[in-house]
Amino acid sequence: MSIGSDAPPPVSERRRALAAAHPQWRELTLSQRLDDAAGRHPDRPLVITSERSYSYREIRDWSRRLAAGLIALGVGPGEHVALVMANHPELVALKFAVARAGAVAVPINFLLRRDELAYVLAQSDAVAVVTMDRFRDLDYLRALDQLAPGWERSGGGERFPRLRHVVVHQTGDALRPATTLDDLEALGDGDAAALGERERASSARATADVIYTSGTSGAPKGVMLSHDALLRSAYGSTWTRAFQDGRRILFALPLHHVFAYVEGLLAALFAGGAIIPQTEFDPVATLQAVQDHRADEALFVPTMTIAVLEAARAASFDLSALRAVMSAAAPAPVRLWQAVADELGVAEIVTAYGMTETSAAATYTQPDGPLELVAATVGTPKQGGVAGDPELDGRLVSYKTVDPLTGADLPAGAEGELTARGSILTHGYYGKALETAAALDDRGWLRSGDLGWIGADGVTLTGRSKELYKCGGELVSPKEVEDCLTAHPAVAQAYVVGLPDERMGEVGCAWVVPTGAEPPGADELIAHCHRNLARFKVPVRVVFVAAGELPTTATGKVQKYRLIERSAALA
Repeated sequence: MSIGSDAPPPVSERRRALAAAHPQWRELTLSQRLDDAAGRHPDRPLVITSERSYSYREIRDWSRRLAAGLIALGVGPGEHVALVMANHPELVALKFAVARAGAVAVPINFLLRRDELAYVLAQSDAVAVVTMDRFRDLDYLRALDQLAPGWERSGGGERFPRLRHVVVHQTGDALRPATTLDDLEALGDGDAAALGERERASSARATADVIYTSGTSGAPKGVMLSHDALLRSAYGSTWTRAFQDGRRILFALPLHHVFAYVEGLLAALFAGGAIIPQTEFDPVATLQAVQDHRADEALFVPTMTIAVLEAARAASFDLSALRAVMSAAAPAPVRLWQAVADELGVAEIVTAYGMTETSAAATYTQPDGPLELVAATVGTPKQGGVAGDPELDGRLVSYKTVDPLTGADLPAGAEGELTARGSILTHGYYGKALETAAALDDRGWLRSGDLGWIGADGVTLTGRSKELYKCGGELVSPKEVEDCLTAHPAVAQAYVVGLPDERMGEVGCAWVVPTGAEPPGADELIAHCHRNLARFKVPVRVVFVAAGELPTTATGKVQKYRLIERSAALA
């Protein structure tokens, strides 16, 4: 295959160019930021698909028509509009349209089943929903028929009394008699005055999105994020990854989550860049898109990275444009990142750590840093450039550790629960005052639920406070066992959970993704753990699984509570 050739300018030079383009921070709404970018680069592509490209001007104008339609439909300032959409260009236009109308977007995971969808529609108090008719085996209109019969005429009915309107994005040939996206555009035709008034009244400090958590440990919560928090985070990512002018970012990660939304779409705005969104992940299609659309950067999680490497080894692609990879959601050994550098020709590999509550990535490794840090840490608190907080030395967020049981501050360098504060944090969970109070203290510190420590090289994650288990009365951190397992050359990924045991209280069960087609023996891996860990930390069972068989959230985070369920069923 053809790999990287013409290198972009050095990181420092690219950051100087970004600083020149954005000499001071302006608090804008999402639609105002789009308008600013469209004024600078009207004819550049913003969204690139296999069928066609959409320019900044086209997305801006499309969002204006849709926003006017929402206003004509009766959507008021601050009201919630749910979006059940895959990574279609329509979703990009709709996200900016909702912001332009002064409303709040509620992007919903389009893979949710009927009852899961019902929970979010009800809990979010959505007054309108824009939904695809179907996606793969999911029939959203049939789900609505079961949840709210007559939705075409009366909205949510008794089940969802606040839901007044349903708009359908037609993906197939047959369409039910319902309001379509074309109808929505036509509704607001010619009413520029109402749109202008709504835009002028919008505030950058207002809530832009209510984004539901991925649910690695249970029912999701609606995280409220302001326009300014999202855009500061996005600019900080542009700055940290040192975007060159016009960077093209490819991803199959869903835009309903902050990873693709902030690190992809919103970050691209600050460099006049483009996104290449895919509706579902396919490693061959990913490599083909890199070749066809000259993608500069790809957003992956480790399971995707492994699949892309395997596809690249099996066929030839021109990857000469691909210079950068950003990874998050799970750790991976240094040999994986070395393979990305050697086999894909990627010069800049970064990893990051964040939460929906921190408007995506809050820590980053550096694009010109050593791969050892990419594997060992999740980087340092994200620098914000012009968007940074002077009180935090230009960072967007600050971290400390606290005792996971008492919440008391721990000394610098001590392992504990990571807590964060800064300008990119959520201001709470929608409709959940108790959960908000439990997560955010009165000084603005957010408890993450993640365990780790902060050293000179950055933040090192050691697990989740809820994932710790006791074996024979001794506390076990699954992350420590996982690190031991992935140090074995035959292990690509490992996930350890605790299971009830009559004699020991709890014992470890390890789910292992092997590096090759032939997995090592379970006894071999258990013996490897015995050589490197105390006896009580050694898992008693090893289950081999393909990466694609792991239960994950939409952003690739492994759902350990589902692994616990599977482990119990096997036992």
